[in-house]
Amino acid sequence: MDELLGRRVPYSATAEQAVLGSMLIDSRCIADVIGRVRADDFYVQTNRDIFETIFAMFSIGQSVDPVTVLDQMKVRGVEKENSRQYLLELMEVTPTAANVLEYAAIVRDRALLRALAQVGDEISNMVYAGQGEADSMLEAAERKIYALSRDRDTGGLTPVASVVQRVFESISEAAARETAIPGLSTGLTDLDNAILGLNPGDLAIVAARPGMGKTSIALNIARAVGKASGKTVAFFSLEMSREQLVTRLLSAEGMVDGKKLQTGRLSEEEWRRIASAASVLSAADIRIDDNPSLTVADMNAQCRRVKNLGLVVIDYLQLMQSAGSGNSWSNESRTQAVSDISRMMKIMAKELGVPVLCLSQLSRANTQRQNKRPMLSDLRESGAIEQDADVVVALHREGYYDENYENPNEVELIILKNRRGETNTLYMLWLPEYTSFAPLDKRHDE
Repeated sequence: MDELLGRRVPYSATAEQAVLGSMLIDSRCIADVIGRVRADDFYVQTNRDIFETIFAMFSIGQSVDPVTVLDQMKVRGVEKENSRQYLLELMEVTPTAANVLEYAAIVRDRALLRALAQVGDEISNMVYAGQGEADSMLEAAERKIYALSRDRDTGGLTPVASVVQRVFESISEAAARETAIPGLSTGLTDLDNAILGLNPGDLAIVAARPGMGKTSIALNIARAVGKASGKTVAFFSLEMSREQLVTRLLSAEGMVDGKKLQTGRLSEEEWRRIASAASVLSAADIRIDDNPSLTVADMNAQCRRVKNLGLVVIDYLQLMQSAGSGNSWSNESRTQAVSDISRMMKIMAKELGVPVLCLSQLSRANTQRQNKRPMLSDLRESGAIEQDADVVVALHREGYYDENYENPNEVELIILKNRRGETNTLYMLWLPEYTSFAPLDKRHDE
């Protein structure tokens, strides 16, 4: 089509040949090359066939040279009459394998330009075909462009062979880490050990009745990730203002009574702690949006523009809008709307490649039971939440219901669902004056 329209397709046959020639000259560079280019990045079909053959041989530990590659091309059914001569020419036209990464960068750059042109055509066709409203088409266009910027496909079947290398790299990175936690640390050691941290693509739900400390634990986790990971934390608050949230962050970080902060009646030592806390929090990249009418699409669009995103926090699910006014959900039940929101959040986590931590209210069902500890069925308005979530943690304070309870500030973190491990109960100490949590050294008999 491009040739018919007189447009020149972006590709460099010379760079493609130099990459393949380098891999044949020095097989030691293959590992570096396959980490930077894929078979689809090669425009010339013959070059693509050769790369796929070398990739398959490398994946199973076979030696790579012109003779073995030609033999495997026969086995794979991609050998042609001039294949032997072409392999030799590849080695002859390659000046040196030392510059292979520069050749690979050219191949990848041209492939990205072709992909961008294809996406541009898809967007143009979508607009002229009138497929949906302007907002939905804009969302689809942003998603396609974002997938390119993240070097990810927008869909389609992917061979296992092309994923194996990425899995090996992930395992190697895990082995090199000092800790056994693959995900981002929540700052709560027991919780990290149980759920293996907050992992890319995961949807984690923290559920509780009002007043149990949902927002506080979310702020604690956001603060821990922002300080330790060096990544950006996006905090969407549909209930509290930026100022209220930052006041809580300062109280927890500086260990200064939140009520004193609001009155300004602080001692010199407390002023020093607040100044130090302000410095620490300013160094952490935590960004807050307190727009109460945000949709998942709005959040997703904002997060796509954050370069070093590490975590998304949403407070809280039941306050979210399903979509703007006049949408297809307007006449549906709130339960269906929450189900759709839950599903969209899981899709957002996968698309952004970061964990999404969402707070959720529990229904009043637990208050009618003698044992008031939450269950999965208590998730308010939607059974779909428990299906979409990778982790569900419920907060429970017995002292909230029984004023005579021996330790009213004891908090149970009940792990109701955990795709990365077992479900169990953890114990924390609630520090209401600092809106914070601390470890509780408590062991319960089985």
